[in-house]
Amino acid sequence: MRLDKYLAECGIGTRTEVKKIIAGGRIGVNGTPVKDAGLRIDEKNDIITLDSRPLNYSEFEYWMLNKPAGIVSASRKYSLKRGETIPDGEEIFAVDLIKESAHTDLFPAGRLDKDTEGFLLITNDGDLSHRLLSPKKHVPKTYYTELDGELSDEDIKKIEQGIDIGDEKPTLPCKIESLTPTSCTITITEGRYHQVKRMFEAVGLTVTYLKRISFGPIALDETLMPGEYRSLTKEELEKLL
Repeated sequence: MRLDKYLAECGIGTRTEVKKIIAGGRIGVNGTPVKDAGLRIDEKNDIITLDSRPLNYSEFEYWMLNKPAGIVSASRKYSLKRGETIPDGEEIFAVDLIKESAHTDLFPAGRLDKDTEGFLLITNDGDLSHRLLSPKKHVPKTYYTELDGELSDEDIKKIEQGIDIGDEKPTLPCKIESLTPTSCTITITEGRYHQVKRMFEAVGLTVTYLKRISFGPIALDETLMPGEYRSLTKEELEKLL
């Protein structure tokens, strides 16, 4: 990798900014000061320093975002450059909220409806995302749900055993835990279009509030307010991997 690209991906600055830093003699490679922005380095083995301080490079990033309502969780058709603002009138995407990333290739691992809140994994690890979203893996996802009417035991039984939502086949079995007469948690292992909403619609109920509270083996950090995010911990990442 070129040295200037490495520094940019470490979050030091834009390509233009890091070239000035390199020209100023502030960068070292394996203990030797360098001023060549195009120098090829081994980002995994070479020791790169800024003002004698070692820099850390990570090929992949993993962020837990508490997605607010009104934010689009699809991938952008193009990536915003570092410091670039969202054009007036354009929708805000989930990846736009991750301000501390050193990468411009982030995307959401799966989607949440625009009006749905909660845990959204933001990463640039395509292999992990594919494994988590593969229909064959049946990765569980749990949602806190509020409804416009009371959820009966009979309704729960119908939904849990798999219910017709208008697709070619019924949904897979799921698990519902009733919290109040009009709220519950529901754990599904699929990711069909508007699936949770359509499952409750099939028994005559409308979802008035929906929030994903866990994804696979990881629960949403309750300290994260809507729009806030943090890197996954080492333990959380190990569980996903």
